[in-house]
Amino acid sequence: MKVRVIANRDGGAFIRDGSLGERLSAALEAAGIQADVRLTAGEDIAAAFADAARAKGLDAVVAAGGDGTASAAAAQLVGTKRRLGLLPLGTLNHLARDAGIPADLDAAAAVIAAGHAMPIDLAEVNGRVFVNNSGVGLYPDMVRFRAAEQGRGRSKRWAMLSASLRALRSFRRRRLWISAPGVETPIRTPLLFVGNNRYRASLFALGRREALDEGELSLHAVRAKNRAHLFLAGMRGLIGRLDQQRDFITLYTTQATISSDRPRLTISADGETFSIETPLEYRIRPKALRLIVPAPQ
Repeated sequence: MKVRVIANRDGGAFIRDGSLGERLSAALEAAGIQADVRLTAGEDIAAAFADAARAKGLDAVVAAGGDGTASAAAAQLVGTKRRLGLLPLGTLNHLARDAGIPADLDAAAAVIAAGHAMPIDLAEVNGRVFVNNSGVGLYPDMVRFRAAEQGRGRSKRWAMLSASLRALRSFRRRRLWISAPGVETPIRTPLLFVGNNRYRASLFALGRREALDEGELSLHAVRAKNRAHLFLAGMRGLIGRLDQQRDFITLYTTQATISSDRPRLTISADGETFSIETPLEYRIRPKALRLIVPAPQ
């Protein structure tokens, strides 16, 4: 099996472990894979995946990193028949987790070597592809706060807690308008999630997905009217008592337009934040990517 591996050398895992590139190559070799491993600067990741998507003689392209690296790969491989393998080396690795890909490097390499691929859905907002979810409101704030905390050397769990508290202090509700097939409604919400397929809803993060190929978006708008309501919803979330009807406005659809009275909004997608023009045009792209996953038992 011949693959090209694109790894973000500026990612936290490679910065913390200078020998990670060598261990990555060793794991692939031990699995019987002929790998062209390229440690790439963060700003060059998209171009590296674009080149790999066009390269001849490859059985698969492999993204070594977190959800941001996987998202960059998906954006270049979307609609092609080339398979994508994942070596989950990031902070959260939500796509790998939901696809059942093991976090252990050797075990993940063995999954790639087996080569079992399934078509999965991708989502996009204003043409920008994402593999997991996008957020409007407090969640992009929390993503920025979490990255800052981790940049100071804080653990993932502590950074998430600290970022959630900071986001709570910056509470404000956004005036938005949702247009979808059969739905036209204004909402005021501090937090809107748009997921690629159905998530089990929690408050400051979305839970696991049961499937990656059901061809739909899931929208969750938090109903909280003030900090106290949001805090109480957070407490219910900690003990597993969030109520889908009481705590969220939920919609499942194939496309949705999110309008605002602002010309631009800061949103998140797969753990990255950026400013984007409104309205936000979300849509699902069914089975647009072939992902290498563990073979079914």
